[in-house]
Amino acid sequence: MEIMKKKYLILFVLIAFFASCTDKFEEFNTDVKSPTIVPGESLFSYAQKELSDQISSTNVNLNVWKLFAQYWTETTYTDEANYDIINRSIPDYTFREYYAGILKDFSEAQKLIEARTPTGSVGDGPKEKANKLAIIELLTVYSYQNLVDVFGNIPYTEALDITNIAPKYDDAFTIYEDLLSRIDAALSNLDASAASFGAADLYYAGNIESWKKFGNSLKVKLAVNLTDYDETLSQSVMEAAAPLAFTSNADNALMKYSSSSPNTNTLYEDLVLSGRDDFVPANTIIDIMNTLGDPRMDQYFADKIDTSSEAGVEKLAYVGGVYGVPSDVADYSHIGGTIFLPTFHGILLTYDEVLFYLAEGAARGFSVGGTVDELYDAAITASILSWGGTAALATAYLAKPDVAYATAAGTWQEKIGTQEWIAHYTRGLEGYTSWRRLDFPVLNMSPTISSYSEIPKRFTYPVNEQTLNKANYTSASAAIGGDLLTTKLFWDKF
Repeated sequence: MEIMKKKYLILFVLIAFFASCTDKFEEFNTDVKSPTIVPGESLFSYAQKELSDQISSTNVNLNVWKLFAQYWTETTYTDEANYDIINRSIPDYTFREYYAGILKDFSEAQKLIEARTPTGSVGDGPKEKANKLAIIELLTVYSYQNLVDVFGNIPYTEALDITNIAPKYDDAFTIYEDLLSRIDAALSNLDASAASFGAADLYYAGNIESWKKFGNSLKVKLAVNLTDYDETLSQSVMEAAAPLAFTSNADNALMKYSSSSPNTNTLYEDLVLSGRDDFVPANTIIDIMNTLGDPRMDQYFADKIDTSSEAGVEKLAYVGGVYGVPSDVADYSHIGGTIFLPTFHGILLTYDEVLFYLAEGAARGFSVGGTVDELYDAAITASILSWGGTAALATAYLAKPDVAYATAAGTWQEKIGTQEWIAHYTRGLEGYTSWRRLDFPVLNMSPTISSYSEIPKRFTYPVNEQTLNKANYTSASAAIGGDLLTTKLFWDKF
């Protein structure tokens, strides 16, 4: 309750802004005048913002995935681009943000809503309550998957119990299996005939049909990571979920940010309000997109550089900073366009992402509603459209021999992996996960490593866990093959 007291004022401000379309706070069935009581709906909204902020942020204390995926590189202090995550205790901050912040707040919201007795009246019936709990469950699953994909084995069955300061670590694959079961249970409890959070839902405004599509798309997201570990399970899950997943960009799970602080997109805070030039696009992504003539470059980047060596001749092109090497911001292109807007949305799960996952399934022979080339084309088109491009631009891009599925170089893993990685721009963890799963595109080596195999495959566990939960930390480390940056997760087989 003490945590809730401290958060009350910011929760109230958050809901007052995002729910400005309604002044009927009595519908939350709580006394909002009491600073000792936080409505479960308010805590849910706050947790949604916490989750989106964590995914969107490029604060190097919290989120270095845009660096690890080599979308961006650092200009002055290059520790994180060179895989130093200990100096700033980044694993500790990440662990804490998910467990003590995001997951704890979803859990507390769930408890508050569960504790209420449904009255059966309009806006507070048992079906609405069930809808709210199911939505919280889906986002809890989403959050746990992120943690597994960052660390491997993690506290799960004994997590979130404040009386247990030394929770055991659960097997990552076993967690994945349980997460899939939890999604199915949550989907079975969603009822479109009843309301849910309404304006307190900052992603879908309480739309149950959208949450059903989200849940099935989340199943596809879990399933694709299982393809090399348990193809039978992956195929079963993906084929069942595919027809019920996202069908257009209108289904994208997005966080709508405000134009004013403290509810702007964290990228705006990191890149504009900070007044610092800490990042430039990495040569990794710039070089690949330049080679392909990718139409999204104008949305991704800004400031073309004169690359001509001939006096009096100007040849403008996007130029990326050398990955892991200090960069003079004046010599390179910059992160551009809509990303600098305070209202640029937070991105959790998208239609193009799901299409790429289904294309991977189709390449393996799964029956997922299309051929690999059809799904590949649809995914790239959806990505281009979501960034403000046109269907004509997408068609022209897909006609390029280096892009067209039939003629692009390499295996299906290279074709899909390269385009999937490009599409995940700004979503570092997903781009990094795509690279870990498919091993494409080929990344650059930072100057502090001597072999490609030294590029990290996970975060090491928090230092605090090594000291405060030593026995379980030691057991978990042994179970995954050693607490090293280069230890592969269970699904990263090749």
